[in-house]
Amino acid sequence: MTDLLERAFQTARGLPPEMQDDVARLMLTFAGEERPVIQLTPEEDASLALSEAAAARGEFATDEQVRAIWAKYGL
Repeated sequence: MTDLLERAFQTARGLPPEMQDDVARLMLTFAGEERPVIQLTPEEDASLALSEAAAARGEFATDEQVRAIWAKYGL
């Protein structure tokens, strides 16, 4: 193991468990494991499919809609 990878492991050990799992998933993906980084629920998967279909039709949020979302979150 390289010094950099060892340092990354040491740093990751100080993270909350859910963040440690995120780091582990990313590492496994980079190493070639054939698993998605994020597992979607059936509802999230359906919502994503609807969004992808809307994008394929060229249906995107207007500038005004985007600004409203940004304002909602103080961005």
